[in-house]
Amino acid sequence: MNRARRIVPATLVVALTACTGTAELRTGGAEGPASSEPSSASPSVTPTPSAQAAPEPDLDLARSETREDSYYPEVGDPLVDALHYDLDLAWDPAARTLTGAQTLTFRATEDAGSVRLDLGAPLEVSEATLDGDPVTTSRDGDALLVRAPVRADVEHELRLAYAGSPEPVGVPTTRTDFSSTGWTVTPAGETWTMQEPWGAHTWYAVNDHPSDKALYDVTMRVPAPWTGVSNGELLERTEADGQTTTRWHLAEPAAPYLVTAAFANYEMTEDVSGSGVPLTYWTPRDRPALKAALAVTPEAMDWLEDLLGPYPYDTFGTVVVDSDSAMETQTMVTLGDTPYTTSPEVVVHELAHHWYGNQVTPTDWADLWMNEGMAMYLQGMWEAEQRGVEVGVVMDEWAPSEAQYRAESGPPGAYDRGAFASSNVYYGPALMFHELRERVGDEAFFAMARGWPAANDNGNATRQEFLDFIESSTGEELSDFFDAWLLGETTPSRD
Repeated sequence: MNRARRIVPATLVVALTACTGTAELRTGGAEGPASSEPSSASPSVTPTPSAQAAPEPDLDLARSETREDSYYPEVGDPLVDALHYDLDLAWDPAARTLTGAQTLTFRATEDAGSVRLDLGAPLEVSEATLDGDPVTTSRDGDALLVRAPVRADVEHELRLAYAGSPEPVGVPTTRTDFSSTGWTVTPAGETWTMQEPWGAHTWYAVNDHPSDKALYDVTMRVPAPWTGVSNGELLERTEADGQTTTRWHLAEPAAPYLVTAAFANYEMTEDVSGSGVPLTYWTPRDRPALKAALAVTPEAMDWLEDLLGPYPYDTFGTVVVDSDSAMETQTMVTLGDTPYTTSPEVVVHELAHHWYGNQVTPTDWADLWMNEGMAMYLQGMWEAEQRGVEVGVVMDEWAPSEAQYRAESGPPGAYDRGAFASSNVYYGPALMFHELRERVGDEAFFAMARGWPAANDNGNATRQEFLDFIESSTGEELSDFFDAWLLGETTPSRD
């Protein structure tokens, strides 16, 4: 996720949130500015795309080995292997109500008499069919039980109609910059979602666990001039009868926490990376200056591609929302509207998650460090280059606080369950990766860093799989090294 926390050099003040996070932006009143004239500033405003048919999803890409989470087993169900979500969402900003229709194609992993999904309690299901037959549903808090038999390794199709006023849900964390996750509504009725570790279920019925990646098609409807923003390729944007409709297609499987939805009065601006990746920025119309903060994106992507290999998706976008946090979502980054969350180092951190976290995703929340450690180290490398110093200087600045984070929240690989996404899963692993680089040398280290996402494209991985890959790639036996950094009660000594 990366509401990543960050230490400000010299002062060692923790200032960022934990994950490549999403953030929201205040757009003022619900009406927004009347003008929709294109901006003359560079990058240029993108014309409204013409309608395209959504490609037929390749469901084989989304087959997952689902599991029960070792840290948070109350969310998600290994019985369900979600393959494709087709969501149709209509948001009424004045009434604060969401009306949804969804089709979930899933594989049952075993024979069962019912199916359990996660769905926020404020959302009420009015209709449900399984494989075309009406079925009954029942609720237990945020659990939705579909009472119908399913067969192992058979693909089933569940259709739901639902509505309500979504609310965010709590997160077991000690952080001060966020305490809830999921669908968030501003006073003006704008929405944004920051999903980690769960939160997708606050706005649709989902197997809300990172081990279950799926494909997505999302249609979003909202009163004009507002726009709905989600992940993937924008296939269509139209205005008719006072309503804006956007259609989004995510062609590669994503974990639920990496899917986003935002409704506000956005301006869409187009850009491109040096390697030709289309870039799109969604900024509030009444905050045009925010676009300037995103101008670093092409440079940041080119820099990361030099280190990690080609960007793993077809498109990249940024949406700015009314939040103090920032978080990556697949093919998208959500940034808060503060100078810190739109800073170049945060853009780098969240963009790095598209290799570490999105392209290859941990199977279990116990291994959040696998995402955050590498993204944090790359952020440190970027900061060092911008300051004209060696990355070891930045690591030396970070190191004194790592012992405190470890003492407060536990070792990075065995963190306190009530301290999700605390600084310990950022800084300790970042220091670990730097020590590994010093030990094996640049050539072996960056071959490993590039090789891991490429070898696990669109997949999930366990901790042991990652550590085995590092040892195999570098030719080093590192068991004691990893145990000390990931499981030790105290910070290992640094060379």
